[in-house]
Amino acid sequence: MPSSSSQPLLKAVLWDMDGTLVDTEPYWIAAERALVEAHGGRWSHQQAMQLVGQSLLHSAAVLQAAGVRLEAREIVDTLSAQVIKQVRTEVPWRPGARELLDELHQAGIRCALVTMSEGPLAGVIVESLPKPYFEFLVTGDSVTNGKPHPEAYLTAVERLRLDDSSLTIDHCVALEDSIPGATAALASGVLTVGIPHQVPLPEYPGMVMWETLVGRSAADVSQLVVDRFAPRNLLEGAN
Repeated sequence: MPSSSSQPLLKAVLWDMDGTLVDTEPYWIAAERALVEAHGGRWSHQQAMQLVGQSLLHSAAVLQAAGVRLEAREIVDTLSAQVIKQVRTEVPWRPGARELLDELHQAGIRCALVTMSEGPLAGVIVESLPKPYFEFLVTGDSVTNGKPHPEAYLTAVERLRLDDSSLTIDHCVALEDSIPGATAALASGVLTVGIPHQVPLPEYPGMVMWETLVGRSAADVSQLVVDRFAPRNLLEGAN
């Protein structure tokens, strides 16, 4: 592994979108409720919370069970269109997210977006940013298995490695707000920071918990990787 004296140990930050970068969950919940009620059903806050962080196709199946008489693809497209409409009016940024994103960019830390939202919505969010902060997007429609499966995070790391073969899982940090997202990131092996928002996050082994991104800096994220490497470096020094 490269030492801190030769190059930064933190090479990339992998950002979840809904609930971490932006607070779009209220938009999704409103769209879900409207769709269920249009089909004569009822949609509770508790039901909505069960979909936070899940893949859209999983959510579509739950909505079908709640009485929505549409094909899964049509459900996804209907929900996404409503959320995109709201986002075009106002992008609800999460506190501290843009500031941290800008600082990482200035520090030369690569960033990628890893979201279960599909390309059209993710594109609208990214295009509203003032700089090209994200090198690429891994979206729900670009992977076979959605969160909590680790495929999206593993895909992001492999894409990062195309430009830096020395980069490994250990040089990356994931920022997540949901149980499916945190489960996916941890399963991939990426050092994971949980920032709970709509739903509480269990204190998973190996996951760092931050209450908010407000006041967090690139140095804070970098220190997490340094701390992760520290026990290995001590062992290697002892040998």
